[in-house]
Amino acid sequence: MPMKADDIAAMIKEALPDAEVEIRDLAGDGDHYAATVTSAAFKGLPKVKQHQLVYTALKGNMGGVLHALALTTVAK
Repeated sequence: MPMKADDIAAMIKEALPDAEVEIRDLAGDGDHYAATVTSAAFKGLPKVKQHQLVYTALKGNMGGVLHALALTTVAK
């Protein structure tokens, strides 16, 4: 069963409480999303580390229940 956009946003906000999260369903199938996450936690970190913080927040759902996520991170 695909993940809901609200569930993805909630998981990210749980791990990064100050995050502003925008989720877009790219294909209308609940499997392919794009996310823009803005957080002060990203300040001074390279993009790879920023993305790792988000993937960790998703608790192992990437590549499984959550098939594809095009991720953009922005430091506040």
